[in-house]
Amino acid sequence: MEPDEKPETIILGATVLTHTEAAAPGYPALPADDTAARGTVHLLADHAIGIAGGVILWVRPTAEVSAAERDGAELIDGAGHVAIPGLMNSHTHSAMTMFRNSAEDVVTSTWFNDHIWPMEVNMTPRDVRLGAELAVGEMLLAGVTSFADHYFSMEEIAGVVERSGARALLAETYFSSQGDEGIERSAAFAEKWNGAAGGRITTAMGPHATYTVNDGDLERTAAHARRLGIRTHIHAAESPGQTTSSLAARGITPMEVLHRTGILETGAIIAHGAGIVEDDLRWLTPWADRVAVACCDKVYLKHAQSGITPVRLLHDAGITVGVGTDGPGSHNTLDVLESMRFLSLSEKDRHSDATWLTSAHALDLATRQSAALFGQGDRLGRLLPGYRADIVLIDTRGPHMQPMHDLAAALVLSVKSSDVSTVLVDGAVVVRDHRLTTLDLEPAIAELNERIPQLRDTSHGRRIQDYAP
Repeated sequence: MEPDEKPETIILGATVLTHTEAAAPGYPALPADDTAARGTVHLLADHAIGIAGGVILWVRPTAEVSAAERDGAELIDGAGHVAIPGLMNSHTHSAMTMFRNSAEDVVTSTWFNDHIWPMEVNMTPRDVRLGAELAVGEMLLAGVTSFADHYFSMEEIAGVVERSGARALLAETYFSSQGDEGIERSAAFAEKWNGAAGGRITTAMGPHATYTVNDGDLERTAAHARRLGIRTHIHAAESPGQTTSSLAARGITPMEVLHRTGILETGAIIAHGAGIVEDDLRWLTPWADRVAVACCDKVYLKHAQSGITPVRLLHDAGITVGVGTDGPGSHNTLDVLESMRFLSLSEKDRHSDATWLTSAHALDLATRQSAALFGQGDRLGRLLPGYRADIVLIDTRGPHMQPMHDLAAALVLSVKSSDVSTVLVDGAVVVRDHRLTTLDLEPAIAELNERIPQLRDTSHGRRIQDYAP
């Protein structure tokens, strides 16, 4: 990127949400230690963003954008909008849109054993592709430009990501009950697709959980991750009950399992971590630069868990926390704006502290910290020169957002996903005027609805796994 490079696209007149650094000329300096800056965002009124080659060239006051720079560039009117970094869904199972609203008002063990895992026996690779199309379209329309996915038939999902223009960190899921086939398939997928779609696809190893993948397979997982230079995406300590069960059965917590098997050392996205306890910090903090926890508060509330991700404990220990939705079979939506709101409110309630986890902090978690969870904190999650141009324009003019006293609060507590009007990924417009430019969802929706009787038929009496953590 040359400093005087001419922009191909310019967003004009927006309020820009940015995480500013001393290296960004004219912006207030944040502490040199990035950890100390967590929870800090800045809002710059009437600013413009210049983009070329998929990269942000500059962020500056709109009045300073010259006629020569505007000439020949695609101009996007940002008046009445706030521009934020593309939202990042830190943990999901995208294709489970096919099971949305199919298993409600039941306890977790019933949800798995009597509903989801018997239905997953019925799914085909085509079902996964259709479910992923619906999911990726839903996420893009809601301003989610990146998602960390953990599911089966991942080649189908990767194809959807490639065609849609979205960005994703993909992990093929496996259980030890599958034998060698599962882990080798996950490794082969990770090796083949890492860096695909012009770099929009990155990969991870995908063991399902510490209670469905044995220690030997976790050690093999870490070896593959080390060889490929990638992370591992795994469910661990999903609830306090899982930690209690692990201590009773093995005398160690799930976090110590990840430590002993080398998963933490090679880098990990820990899905949920609601059962992480203070003593687990001795295993997590040595690898704070490569370990992160994905928080999905709405799911914990829905399934009446006894605990939620200990965000404050992790924050104080310097462990990155990202915002996720989990799969739409449990979360019902793939709306990260909704997840931010649940996280902010749950944390205040949990600690009886209205001053904790501010709206600015929630925005930071869904952007900068989630980018760090993806291992891409140096190129995503901030609207700064040199970062990839993953940008979302949110219309703030709706009555539910006005009058505007506090924009950060409005973006967490008042916003709706339908307020997202324009979305760019790598500088390419994938949502324009609330419409997808790369996907037509109607055929996928129609076919999935036709598939409901077959997907819901559990008379075969089989399930892909037993839930007994």
